[in-house]
Amino acid sequence: MKREYNYFQEPTASNPAYAPDGKKLRFIADYDGQPQIWELDGEGGKPVKITFSKERITLFKFIGNSGMAILGMDADGDEKQQLFLLKQGAEPLPLTDDPQHVHHYGGASPDGRWIAWSSNRRNPAFFDIYIQNLASLQHYPVFIGDGTYESIAWSLDGKELILRHTNSPQDHDIGVLNISTGKVRWLTLHKGEAGFKSVHFSRDASKLYLLTNIGREFYGLASLSLASGEVSWLCRDPWDYEGLVMNKEKTKLAFSVNEGGVSRGVIADLLSGRFYTWDTPVGVISDLSFSSDGKKLAYAFSGPGFPQEIWRLKLSEATPDRLTDFGELGEDVRKELEHEMISYRTFDGMEVPAFLYRPSSIIQEPLPAVIYLHGGPESQSRASYSSFVTYLVRKGYVVCAPNFRGSTGYGKSYTHLDDGRKRMNAVSDIVFLAEWLKSEGSTDPARISLLGGSYGGFLVLAALTHYPQLWASGISIVGISSIRSFLENTSPWRRRHREAEYGTVERDGDFFDRIDPVHHTDRIRSPLMLIHGANDPRVPIGESEQMAAKLRARHHPVTYIRFEDEGHSLLKMKNKVTAYSKMGAFLERINGLQ
Repeated sequence: MKREYNYFQEPTASNPAYAPDGKKLRFIADYDGQPQIWELDGEGGKPVKITFSKERITLFKFIGNSGMAILGMDADGDEKQQLFLLKQGAEPLPLTDDPQHVHHYGGASPDGRWIAWSSNRRNPAFFDIYIQNLASLQHYPVFIGDGTYESIAWSLDGKELILRHTNSPQDHDIGVLNISTGKVRWLTLHKGEAGFKSVHFSRDASKLYLLTNIGREFYGLASLSLASGEVSWLCRDPWDYEGLVMNKEKTKLAFSVNEGGVSRGVIADLLSGRFYTWDTPVGVISDLSFSSDGKKLAYAFSGPGFPQEIWRLKLSEATPDRLTDFGELGEDVRKELEHEMISYRTFDGMEVPAFLYRPSSIIQEPLPAVIYLHGGPESQSRASYSSFVTYLVRKGYVVCAPNFRGSTGYGKSYTHLDDGRKRMNAVSDIVFLAEWLKSEGSTDPARISLLGGSYGGFLVLAALTHYPQLWASGISIVGISSIRSFLENTSPWRRRHREAEYGTVERDGDFFDRIDPVHHTDRIRSPLMLIHGANDPRVPIGESEQMAAKLRARHHPVTYIRFEDEGHSLLKMKNKVTAYSKMGAFLERINGLQ
């Protein structure tokens, strides 16, 4: 039965995982206002809540055939994840004991007796590798290094770990760690930039199946010889492959292809060499998970007209079905959320791709517009569901989400077009989008607003300060107001990786001081809303507070919303409702839609 939607209270489901016996499916969802573990019968039905923690669940992984699982939790969005052991009918048992530091899960040994994890507990700037016995709960460091290291797979005999060393956000190396000796044999030492992710052992343990972009612009599917380090390609496209998973028998792989922000799901049969796809609505596939018998594939799916839910594909069929059911948006809403994939020419002649949403039910023009800017910048606007975009389009706004230079999904070279002192070229891309919106006819030139989070928040603030005449208003969520102070105050381990993108204070401080929005608040003409979580470890809350203080000192209209129990993302439903409601009212007041 169709129901009336409250667009600000859309639940989200993710991370499906089949129980070892295949009879149950667990996933993370925020039905009760905060992400917890829920369980479904393997064929669907009504989900049952499994965990009842005061904090959000950030991770859920079954351990082999034991029925036990590993949970991850942090405190009010601070991202200092702690690990817990979940046994049937028992409260989660703490495994890590250092809430001031981060713990990344690194998988369970084949016999289920040990787990691996990485942590920056020795030094906040570096991540070392530990293993932990699940009976005694004792843990031991097995690799220590001044860098960012993580365990990404156990060998089939349990004697080795596959490590990944992150040199920069887009550049990695893969190595084999002998747990007994602590020695690492690096497999992928290379020149230039190369990423490696989603690693799985072959049946004979002679090679790894993985996704990599070594020697090319896009991630493809390859095998990596454990003897020689040689990379052999299985499948490649002029798009990135994502989310590679393998079935228990190690005979099939599943992944998705990111075709300009839209997913295409692919199954690879390693025995026959056959690749085939399945039918799905337009949207984004993530969190793929095979059932234990290999006959089903669960995943999270989100599309412009589909809030993110858990879907299932029976491999004997071509069409998936939806296992969770938040209710129907209705065909009228879905039709209105159908997007156009457009591109526009920017200042240097390059074409910038973007998603454009027009309200089809409102014929009176010109309409107000919102330019929706993603974070990262190593991220991408996708054909996924957004409750706030849905609200805006239904209210009569044109919404455009560009993939400005620096976005992922369009090759390595595109991702680096905004690095270092090229930062303001991304801002120019936004300016040229505003000009395109004015010329295309349906947009009111005097009512173009900006909305963005994290790096997208920086773009909002930079555009408002360097091109103040163009904008009706701006909303910055956890946005950077000064690259200098951001780098000085972000989490120590993140600073080194962010410097690969932005430059360093020592080398580029003069440039930061010229462009940083906080130094140019006197130029802003438009009303501004700032939203930030007090526990944000990525973009510290001081970034919004220093901006608000300067604007208030000159009596400029600024609305500042601070959430004491959130971090870099708004995760609690009550806070989403508060923020989205205030954002909606702010834009309606500016655009005369009340």
